[in-house]
Amino acid sequence: MKLKKQVTVCGGAIFCVAVFSLYLMLDRVQHDPARRQNGGNFPRSQISVLQNRIEQLEQLLEENHQIISHIKDSVLELTDTGAVSPSGQLPFRSANGSWVLPFDGRPTFLSVKPQDCQFALVFLVMLDVYSLLSFDNVDGGVWKQGFEITYEPTEWDNEPLQVFVVPHSHNDPGWVKTFDKYYNDQTQHILNNMVVKLAEDPRRKFIWSEISFFVKWWESADAHKQDVILILGGQLEIVTGGWVMTDEANAHYFAMIDQLIEGHQWLEKNLGVTPRSGWAVDPFGHSATMPYLLKRANLTSMLIQRVHYSVKKHFSSSRSLEFMWRQAWGTDLFCHMMPFYSYDVPHTCGPDPKICCQFDFKRLPGSRVNCPWKVPPRAISDANVAERANVLLDQYRKKSKLFRSKVVLVPLGDDFRYDKALEWDQQYVNYQKLFDYMNSHPEMHVQAQFATLTDYFSAVYKANGVAQGQRPPGYPVLSGDFFAYADREDHYWSGYYTSRPFYKNLDRVLESHLRGAEILYSLAVAHARHAGMEGRYPTSDYSLLTDARRNIGLFQHHDAIAGTAKEAVVIDYGTRLLRSLIGLKRVIINAAHFLIMKNKDVYRFYQTEPFLETDDRRATHDSLPQQTLIELDSSPRYLVLFNPVEQERLCVVTVLVNSARVRVLTEDGQTLPVQLSAQWSSAVQMSGEASFMARLPALGLAVFHLYDSVDSPMTLRSDTLLRLPGRSQSVRGIDPLPVRSQVADPQPFYIQSQSLTLGFSGTTGLLESIRRKDDPQEVRVQIQFFTYGTRPSKDKSGAYLFLPDGNAKPYTQRDPPIVRVVEGPLFAEVVTYYQHFQQTIRIHNVPGVDGLSLDITTMVDIRDQTNKELAMRLLTDIQSEDTFYTDLNGFQIQPRRYLQKLPLQANFYPMPTMAYIQDSQYRLTLHTGQALGVSSLASGQLEVILDRRLMQDDNRGLGQGLKDNKRTANRFRLLLERRSSKSKKEAVDSGPVSFPSLLSHMTSAILNHEVLALPVIPKKRGVPPLRTFSPLAAALPCDFHLLNLRSIQNQDAHSPSPYTALLLHRLGLDCGLEAQNPGFNCSTTQGKVSPRSENRGSLVIPMSLTLMYSAAPLSNSSIISLEPMELSAFKLKLR
Repeated sequence: MKLKKQVTVCGGAIFCVAVFSLYLMLDRVQHDPARRQNGGNFPRSQISVLQNRIEQLEQLLEENHQIISHIKDSVLELTDTGAVSPSGQLPFRSANGSWVLPFDGRPTFLSVKPQDCQFALVFLVMLDVYSLLSFDNVDGGVWKQGFEITYEPTEWDNEPLQVFVVPHSHNDPGWVKTFDKYYNDQTQHILNNMVVKLAEDPRRKFIWSEISFFVKWWESADAHKQDVILILGGQLEIVTGGWVMTDEANAHYFAMIDQLIEGHQWLEKNLGVTPRSGWAVDPFGHSATMPYLLKRANLTSMLIQRVHYSVKKHFSSSRSLEFMWRQAWGTDLFCHMMPFYSYDVPHTCGPDPKICCQFDFKRLPGSRVNCPWKVPPRAISDANVAERANVLLDQYRKKSKLFRSKVVLVPLGDDFRYDKALEWDQQYVNYQKLFDYMNSHPEMHVQAQFATLTDYFSAVYKANGVAQGQRPPGYPVLSGDFFAYADREDHYWSGYYTSRPFYKNLDRVLESHLRGAEILYSLAVAHARHAGMEGRYPTSDYSLLTDARRNIGLFQHHDAIAGTAKEAVVIDYGTRLLRSLIGLKRVIINAAHFLIMKNKDVYRFYQTEPFLETDDRRATHDSLPQQTLIELDSSPRYLVLFNPVEQERLCVVTVLVNSARVRVLTEDGQTLPVQLSAQWSSAVQMSGEASFMARLPALGLAVFHLYDSVDSPMTLRSDTLLRLPGRSQSVRGIDPLPVRSQVADPQPFYIQSQSLTLGFSGTTGLLESIRRKDDPQEVRVQIQFFTYGTRPSKDKSGAYLFLPDGNAKPYTQRDPPIVRVVEGPLFAEVVTYYQHFQQTIRIHNVPGVDGLSLDITTMVDIRDQTNKELAMRLLTDIQSEDTFYTDLNGFQIQPRRYLQKLPLQANFYPMPTMAYIQDSQYRLTLHTGQALGVSSLASGQLEVILDRRLMQDDNRGLGQGLKDNKRTANRFRLLLERRSSKSKKEAVDSGPVSFPSLLSHMTSAILNHEVLALPVIPKKRGVPPLRTFSPLAAALPCDFHLLNLRSIQNQDAHSPSPYTALLLHRLGLDCGLEAQNPGFNCSTTQGKVSPRSENRGSLVIPMSLTLMYSAAPLSNSSIISLEPMELSAFKLKLR
């Protein structure tokens, strides 16, 4: 009733104001000579005057119609969000039982221009290729997965075959050995031998990829070796130049770019090298994100290898193994796909591995490595060179028939090859004899040589008469990706999308901390310089940033984040990540300390006396975080909240406190409503938490005061109900947090907020339905859990492979679950306890992004299981048919299609950040805080694999199963959106382009970049005055994501230069979904932004993505303009 009265009074007041305004305007018209003149000469009779007034009134009413409508909409919106409650008033329950909150009442707007939702289309898409292929796996003869290749001997008479043999050594920065053990045992010897052996003959060439290893070697190499490297020139090529050869399924584009920048910046500074070609021979499937990132870094070509054998066969038969790999929005890069099974020597010289193995001279008789085909290599001599050269040339010719030019690439290497000086001699000397013979016999019509990768690509471009990186005439254009990968039979590498989810989650936490630390550090150093206080600020924290960049970069390696390394190696990765997480928290705390000081003159930094505490702590690399306890008394405790998102944020913040009488004030003294609830250590044991709603500046720091106060009327206790399965349970509450309990019944039960009503099963305690406040329709969204076993045959699931024993079986346990229902003014949640998982579904009762989706945490522990995989399935009535959508690297969306002709495991795909299904009415998006495997096995379904425990190796070289499972918190947000009425008319198809909505992008951002709550440590001398820090002079357009603000290193590598790298990404949007109030002012600008107003830069230089190439500095009046989906980098001198 109280709410209705307020709305009535408010509405009446607006009506009165509107009528009075109209009267004044009308009166003004009557006394305005200009208006009167325009109105003509009126009769003086009262009726005529009245009639005239009525006509003018109607005209004015029409003019003001939109203003009145806007006011009305605002009133309705404020009513819906509970914002009409004046500040300082208590939260209260409305007639329908939902809580209404006191709110700051600031109006917000959402303005997205139609021009910001238009995109280009593409040519051939991989989705269509998969539909065409039969995936029949017919025996192809010597090339088992291909076909017989024939040629006419005269084909090269007019244009000789050019053969480029590229020696390489694939060095995994951790797999069956740790990074350091690989380096000590093998990698340092490879690089040491390389220096000696390349110098012996200028015709010798070599390529190197992993900069992490190269840096470790360089730092211990003597000056002579370093000098040799610098003069080797065209003999040694650095390919890709990333810190690692990154995984492409689970890695997030932030980390993919960061490891690329780290490698390229080191190369530029130490070697003066700029990579030109990409080399990715071992990632288990390939993402379309990679060619875009390489293109933005100014590379001109790339090579890939691990692609489904049926796709390779199809591309080979149509001579499409070289193509322009195009993005849906138009950018493309020239790509070479290797045609055969592997990147080792037996599978690279041509289609017959039995013959190619005879030209792997490391396998000469007497070696520990031999040829499985039982025909060993023979050293090349004058007696056999003619026969051997002709046998090898036959393979080269057959391989070249799969390509469109008479230029053939022959990689020569394998994992950790060339670690012995003997192998360098065996390979280079024998091959040089073969080359010399071929080249000296014109009748063979071949020119063969050692080469680098770019030598090969340059020859292809030259043969086709085009510039570097340009599309050769007639070459195909392709869009899409190459997942899922199968190397033989039905062995799909779709298990590693989920393997070791604990570390996949830890990686995402590290990435958010690294980004936050980079931004705050760059801003703090710039402010310190501006204030002349650089000497007092701990700029040495830069070394902590470098350490974190490199450890996170190392973890992007395709055996690290993939979860496919040995247990001891996983421990090594985890230890490195934890060390970096602790370091990053220190960087954040030190920067926040400086930036929130009201008076910088009193700023003092003491290494041993931190000003702030961290938000949480992890005891070990494989344990879950424990929140920091804030101990309260009558004097204020200060709390600093860091918002890492580039938009203002209205959200619920929860802190752990030791008092139920907590009072929370804003910086300006306004008391905030607090929901006091319990932190549960088990299903029936708890301690206390305080939650409050905070509005935080974009990329900023806000200060709050916390007290233990007897007078805390704004602190309300949660209502907690335990639904017990009929058996007696002792429930231990803590005063004053009483807990009610009841025997569960099978009837559904509900929780609600201002935006959402959720229905739950009375039997399972799991979600059953969602209803949005603006939608009369309740939408079925059921959560169910399933388990997969592994097949009984010799080939079983392992770290890489998913080989299930049929369809999933429903998860069952003997006893019904305990279910906890918590309700309060700021959030409501349902927690369901099962033996192997505990699921928390929470909704926040706040306006905007934070209140429009379901916050889901699924705590999984399957350590007592054997050969089981736990899956969470969403079942809905959405008519998605066989189509679903998953993201690639958190950067773009890839449409998927469930293919009945493929086995179940082939229909799973990587989900680094989101997956969705949709029809003409709804879109349901599952946002994830860690990479996992996902599929849609039937219309209206989404299914995600949460964890896998497998007792055996899957025969891909690891030699172990997955038995080191951890108790893992899988984080999600579930967002239900409705299509706008005009877009319902347009058919929702499975075309090559799809994008998240603006709300979906924002939901992903708040899930992956949580607010950090940093308590100020009490000081004996008292805490100096603090103030909110808000770095942006103006709001960024809300379709811009600030990917990073990265300090660039100085020459000494331990301190920052005066320059900072700004990385911006303009998001691609689907504007066909109903716009929701985001809780802050949000507008788009057709991709235009002023760098100076946004980031306080005094100098702005456009750069390539990895900062190796620069354009002319922008003038003072310049505007940065980005196309949809464009990623751009700039070098700033912050002031």
